[in-house]
Amino acid sequence: MPHDKHAVHQRLVARLGEQAEDVRRLTRDLTEEQLSRQVFAGKWSLKELVCHLWRVQQVFEQRIEAMLTQENPAVTKYDPEEDAEFAPLAARPGAESLAAFLEARAGLAARLEPLSPADWHRPGCHPEFPHFDVHFQVEYMVHHEAHHIYQMVQRRVHLGKLPH
Repeated sequence: MPHDKHAVHQRLVARLGEQAEDVRRLTRDLTEEQLSRQVFAGKWSLKELVCHLWRVQQVFEQRIEAMLTQENPAVTKYDPEEDAEFAPLAARPGAESLAAFLEARAGLAARLEPLSPADWHRPGCHPEFPHFDVHFQVEYMVHHEAHHIYQMVQRRVHLGKLPH
């Protein structure tokens, strides 16, 4: 049976949707105080994790859009420790940040779903990754986000039973 490479792209888009639902579920029915509580000293709260995912998505969306509209654009390295835009996001109410993240995720999925196989392989030039294209960026995002969803589970269990 031949391997359908474009099916992989569609699965990545589906995973972005599923992971957004995990974020929604893991933050459901929590107060602002609970969302903001650092259950592990010096480690991000659930709200800060949501804001990190939202901010990374913003950065990655800009990269994807550049690759889709420009020829092999230069992509700069992202360092969350140096991101001046993170703190204002984290200062917002948790429910507001969550809603904005989920809305942005729906928009990203809508942008990615109709892409052709050729679109998925439009390149960018990244200083650390020699084979950088739309596919790589989305796959990187999926795995990066999965790591942080695991962290969300670790924090959520300290705030009550995991929601179904």
